[in-house]
Formats: sequence, C-alpha cells, structure tokens
Amino acid sequence: MKILKPHFWYNKRQRNGVFFLVLIIVLLQVLYAFVDFSSEKIIDINTEEIKSFQKQIDSLKLVELESKKPKIYPFNPNYINDFKGYQLGMSVEEIDRLLAFRKQNKWINSVEDFKSVTKVSDSLLAVISPYFKFPDWVVKKGNAKKIGVEETNPSKNHIYNKVYKISTNDLNKATQQDFESISGVGEVLAERIIKYRNKLQGYSLSVQLYEVWGLNKETANAVLQTFKIVEKPNITKVNVNTAIFKEVLKNPYIDYELCKKIFEYRDEVAELQYISELRNIKDFPLDKYDRIVIYLEAK
Repeated sequence: MKILKPHFWYNKRQRNGVFFLVLIIVLLQVLYAFVDFSSEKIIDINTEEIKSFQKQIDSLKLVELESKKPKIYPFNPNYINDFKGYQLGMSVEEIDRLLAFRKQNKWINSVEDFKSVTKVSDSLLAVISPYFKFPDWVVKKGNAKKIGVEETNPSKNHIYNKVYKISTNDLNKATQQDFESISGVGEVLAERIIKYRNKLQGYSLSVQLYEVWGLNKETANAVLQTFKIVEKPNITKVNVNTAIFKEVLKNPYIDYELCKKIFEYRDEVAELQYISELRNIKDFPLDKYDRIVIYLEAK
C-alpha cells in the first residue's frame, strides 16, 4: 500500500484539475449523444434549375457516346466481308446471303438490289444505304433510267464483266487495271497496292502484299495467284553505321522508338560488324527482321 499511495496523492489544485477534466468529458459525451451535428441539407431535385442542369449532363453524355461510335465512310456494298457486315449491324444470315450472291460473280448495283439479296430490315437499310458508293457507270445508268433515257449497257465495258488481258504478271510492274481484273480488287484497293508498292520502292517479298491496308488475306492470295515477284526492285540500302537518324527512320518498318534503340546500340558497340547484330537489340521485332534489313546494311 505504501508503494501505491504516492501514486494517488494529489494536492488541492490537482484535484480541481481532475474534476474539471472529468466534467468536460461528461459534457462532451452528452452533447455528442443528444445534439445533431450533421450538416446534410435536403435538396429538391424537382426544381427547374436542377432539371436544366440534368438535361445539360444528359446531352453531354449523348455527344460523348456519339463521338465514340465507329465512323462509317462511303463503301461499295459488293465488298462487304464478315467483319464489315458485323460492324454495320447485319445478321449472320444477311451477310451469308450477300457472300453467296457474290460467289456467283453477280453484282449489286442499287440499294434495291442490296435489300432484295440480303433481305435486311428497312430500318437498318435506312441507316447504312446513304454510305453506299457504286461505280460511276452504275450511277449514270440509274440516273438514265430515272429520266427515261434509253442507253446501251455500260456494264459490257466494265473490267469485271469482260475478259481482261493483263499487261504483265510481275507484281512490281502491274498496272491499276491489271490489279482490278482480280475478283475482290476494286479501284480503291488497286490504288492502295500501287501506292504501298511505291512506298516500299517495290515488293521484295510476297508477304509484303498482306500489309496493304484493307486488303484481306483471301483477296491477297487471289492477287498472288496471278502476280509474282518476277524482278526484284533495286533498293539502295542505308549504311546503319554512317546514316543519320532521319535516313534510318525512312525505313517503312522502323518507327521512332525502334530507330532510337538502333542508334543507342550503335553508340554502345561503336560500329556494327554485321547487320544481323540488330537482333541483339532489346525488344527488336524479330518477325520484321527480314523486311527491315532489305533497306539496311552494315559496312
């Protein structure tokens, strides 16, 4: 007890202090229990101001949703594939009807033809038909029929409806008309094949044809059944050891990040002895190596 006694001995001032401390704690507990300190304010959501604000939010949401929707560009409905049809909202049956019709080497030349073949609903047709783009001779023929003008059948002169003799079977020398003679290759795709050929300075590998934007694998296979790389292009290679950054970046298979890594590696090793050393670069796209080195050399 003598040990504990000093711990419980207080003078008068200390006792008063303990008393007031206990009193304050009790008062705070009473206030906490019986006084509502919440500052929640009930807001009437039916006011005109709130309704107007909500309308603005809803309109902004609609604008955002519209901006996220994939854009549709004018296209020839004769070249709709499975993926394109899915994007347009066509059912599997409607797409299959179109593909079966096209396999018979028949062509859709109007919105009415499209509806008759695919049997799409009027609502879907109304959405996608404004984007249909037919060849000029089809449009002229349709306009002539509307005004009652009798004309000869221009389809006889169309490249798809007659036997066309290609000028060459060399993929690097074929003309736009040569490519258009292949089923599935229209004017746009033929132009892209030639434009990409110019960018590559000529096709060095058949696999490069598959890189043409919008050209699916089946159509590319059809092109390669007729056209081959008979004469490889004469490409002036860039010396990776002496080239400047812009020269290497011109390589159609090298982007900015890869070009940067090549120069960092060159600085590290001082000089590349063999072009195959590019494989040692971290994250180098090995699947593109055979195409990248078409334009590079190490001297």
